[in-house]
Amino acid sequence: MHEELGVQIATVSAIHLCRLGAGHGEESVRFSAWLVDEWKGTPANAAPDEHDEIRWFRPEEVPPLAHERMGPALVEAMRNTRA
Repeated sequence: MHEELGVQIATVSAIHLCRLGAGHGEESVRFSAWLVDEWKGTPANAAPDEHDEIRWFRPEEVPPLAHERMGPALVEAMRNTRA
């Protein structure tokens, strides 16, 4: 996570929620979501040549995603993991 986000996370606090790949070649998109409760530093796109955007989201802040079922599934996973 440090290489991608510029933050140090508490490994025990990180839960991988999902990974999605769609499209082919230059049109491909990869989405990976993690639930992280503890970290040090400020998240930033430390690899801008590899990522369009990286940031933290609360369940109510998740924007519309390219795959129509991914957003609701991600929000449900986030809420269920926190329960």
